[in-house]
Amino acid sequence: MTVTSLSLTDSFRHYFKINLALSEEQKQSVYGIRYRVYCEEFGYEPLANFPNQMEFDDFDSRSLHCLVTHKATGRGAGCVRLVFPADGKTFEDLPLGRFCADSLDAHLLAQLCLPDKTICEVSRLAVDGAFRRRAGETRTRFGDVDAIDCTFHERRTFSLISVAAFLAATALTDLSGRTNVFAMMEPFLPKLLARSGITFQKIGKEIEYHGYRAPYFSTTSSAIDGMQADLRKLYDAIYKEVKSDYLQHLKAVEAVLPKASSQ
Repeated sequence: MTVTSLSLTDSFRHYFKINLALSEEQKQSVYGIRYRVYCEEFGYEPLANFPNQMEFDDFDSRSLHCLVTHKATGRGAGCVRLVFPADGKTFEDLPLGRFCADSLDAHLLAQLCLPDKTICEVSRLAVDGAFRRRAGETRTRFGDVDAIDCTFHERRTFSLISVAAFLAATALTDLSGRTNVFAMMEPFLPKLLARSGITFQKIGKEIEYHGYRAPYFSTTSSAIDGMQADLRKLYDAIYKEVKSDYLQHLKAVEAVLPKASSQ
């Protein structure tokens, strides 16, 4: 079977890989993507705050990060993080709770009545501009950026980078038991996910926060159960990759805990 005869999701796996960012190099790739997207391209964060060209914040120390890598170039193409409240903290300790509380429907949120240990937030979903530009478009308003030289068939898979990153985050919610999921999303993303069978409930109004966004809620089970067959195949493959990395992460955490408790 040739690459051109593969389904779009199988083709995506041929050109890209997805990992939990465990190494410092992988995390720097994540922060670099975020810098180029959030600071350089869209101006959501001040360039001056990140002289090393790595965009990060205090939530990153209690987040799990996923990285989508373009196999042919080794370049980071997209990223996402899953943020947990600090130990003993509540919903208000998530980015959405800290920065966007005024946008929430407090009555609806209270009705959900979610245990704090089951909640998380999908955050900082970003796709590098080089994987969003049209073929031959090699410049941005901030200067030269190398375009990705690839075939039309390969370029078609670029549209799945953001969806695949979201699927990786979904796998992490399942693996971590944080199955009540919040997100601040631009209007296009819930619509894009809904076309794939993944639905989110809007739980507040749109506000200006890194562009116009609104708060949404979903559960891991509803996301997985609603996936269309082809997307579920991609999710299952991503889940296996992320699970292997997550188990490695747990071993590293467990190895540190005895040392911390003996001090």
